[in-house]
Amino acid sequence: MPRLFGTDGIRGIANIDLTPGLAQALGRAVIERLRTPGGAIVLGQDTRRSGDMLAAALISGATSMGSDVHRVGIVPTPALSYIVADGGFDAGIMVSASHNPADDNGLKVLDGGGLKLDDALEDELENLMQTGHDLVGPTNAGLGREVDARALLDRYRGHRLGIARAIRSPLRIVLDCANGSGGMVAPELLGATGADVEVVFDAPDGVNINLACGATAPGALAERVRASGADLGFALDGDADRCVAVDERGQVVDGDQLIGLLALARLERDALDARTVVVSVLSNGGLAVAMEKAGGRVLRTPVGDKYILETMLAAGAGLGGEKSGHVIIAEHALCGDGAVTALETLRVLASSGRPLSELAARIPLYPQEQRTVPVRHKERWQADAPLAVAIDEAERELAGHGRLLVRPSGTEAALRFMIEGQDAARIAALADALAALAAERLN
Repeated sequence: MPRLFGTDGIRGIANIDLTPGLAQALGRAVIERLRTPGGAIVLGQDTRRSGDMLAAALISGATSMGSDVHRVGIVPTPALSYIVADGGFDAGIMVSASHNPADDNGLKVLDGGGLKLDDALEDELENLMQTGHDLVGPTNAGLGREVDARALLDRYRGHRLGIARAIRSPLRIVLDCANGSGGMVAPELLGATGADVEVVFDAPDGVNINLACGATAPGALAERVRASGADLGFALDGDADRCVAVDERGQVVDGDQLIGLLALARLERDALDARTVVVSVLSNGGLAVAMEKAGGRVLRTPVGDKYILETMLAAGAGLGGEKSGHVIIAEHALCGDGAVTALETLRVLASSGRPLSELAARIPLYPQEQRTVPVRHKERWQADAPLAVAIDEAERELAGHGRLLVRPSGTEAALRFMIEGQDAARIAALADALAALAAERLN
């Protein structure tokens, strides 16, 4: 049986893969494993219609085990993380599939520090979910209750406003909220810098989250920046832990360049802890070149922000992130926060007086191609002989002047390819050929 937890919690099509029964079992398991006597948990969600259904099931499971559930409603994932840690709760559960389409949903479990769980603890929860019928809860007087905790969002809002008000920006900004939970606070935060903020895609209806908008589809934002003559734009994803930037020309800024410009600015004012930035194996090699030239260093981890955070803590690094726009700025939070990423970008622009395109250009990019191939049997990719031969041949061709990464997605039924090298046309051809073969062999 495949592992339930992927790189970012449990995900699947709501009411098909991700059922109320599974959510209830998780609620019971979280209380059994993470709750201390007399403790409570916090529950948040993004704007998907299925969120209410899954939240109700989680509440049923958790309260049946004697825990109160403080329900904060629609909030960004980083806000839930802050609330859990600030309020002394034992755990938090976020109902969100982040950047995935609306039909998907997910369950992210956070510990009492507001951080994602390590693999071993997720395995313990999964085992408890499978044997949940053995868990014994209290009778009537000992049952937990659902608590309306929507006011707790103000704690997060107040903290982030402190960051925003220390930045003075006269810029015109377009903000794409992805019809997700970021719209609850992000427009206010960016506006607190003094910037003129135009907000788009902030009308969630339960089914339009991430639909042709947001961090995974910034084309509409880019068009709006060009049409309005704005100085730049920011796109969040459905739960607002990612941020993608668009420069003054209406060009999407590569995620590695966004991380790089933040890192270089901190290096220049000697404010980058350990002079180190932590990125995933997908990060472009040009970022490492720019960092080393400036006297810094880059460390790589497996894909997944929790692995980036683990390495940041071990190395004492102050900055880490993924090219998808998930950036962790340790000075402010130990999780990705799209609004904070946008605010820190505005800080760099204000201090430098230079446009975003010029700052991004300081980080060179090597030709890189990525392909995501929907497959039915992603776990079989290493055992398929024709695919293995093709991958081996590509690796030999790239040896010494490029690299190839193949990995099953941790959040969807797909196999992902990343190829980096010096010949852009050849890299693209290799990526297309491997993607086509994987689609043929693994479906």
